[in-house]
Amino acid sequence: MPEFEARTVKEAIDKGLEAMALGPDDVTIEVLDEGRSGVFGMGGRPARVRIIPKGVDDEAAPAAETETPSQETPEERPSAAGEGDPSDLDEEAEEEQAILDMVTDFLQGMLTRMRLNAAVEAEVLHDGEEPTYRLNITGDDLGILIGRRAETLESIQYLARLVVNQRTHRWHRIEVDVENYKRRREQSLQRLARNMADRAVSEGRTIVLEPMSPRERRLIHLVLRDRADVRTESIGEGDERKVTIIPL
Repeated sequence: MPEFEARTVKEAIDKGLEAMALGPDDVTIEVLDEGRSGVFGMGGRPARVRIIPKGVDDEAAPAAETETPSQETPEERPSAAGEGDPSDLDEEAEEEQAILDMVTDFLQGMLTRMRLNAAVEAEVLHDGEEPTYRLNITGDDLGILIGRRAETLESIQYLARLVVNQRTHRWHRIEVDVENYKRRREQSLQRLARNMADRAVSEGRTIVLEPMSPRERRLIHLVLRDRADVRTESIGEGDERKVTIIPL
């Protein structure tokens, strides 16, 4: 499976997702090495992650199932949600609530220390194989939590994930937003990607978008990856990295 290295775990994950043109919901992430910063640039080592597209491991499942008597299958693998042991469902709900409370407490503590009058709205979404813990910070004048190109917001989300993952020893999908900024930005970028792709085709030339964060570049790639009339590439380095839309 593909492995990626970068200065931090977050950068390694972003690098891998962009290279594979996949979103966080499409993969399983294994942190192989959290890395270590060196002294005066010496003695450190990069963070390393393995990114596995979901469904890859499932291809081997039928072979394993042939060894299991067919009459035992319904007992071990409920065919629909809600058919499992109620006690197991209760435990899952309790675990999800505990994780949600953990992230909420972390964010609320951060807001208190920053002396910001803000609240945290928290919910668990079950729109994939794993639950998504979504937290939206609401209040007045919260631009400081978003930052340039949403870099501050991405850092807050990374810290929230790090706290929970280290305490639970598992990777959880945690999304932190501020006044639904990410949702609004995603909708804007989706429109931009489609409009610029149409323009690239109609004008017969490559369109270069403005520099974007890894997350935003990945979204552009995802929106356009199924179009047969264009392809996308990322060019540039660091903060100046941007997406190009190339007509075919």
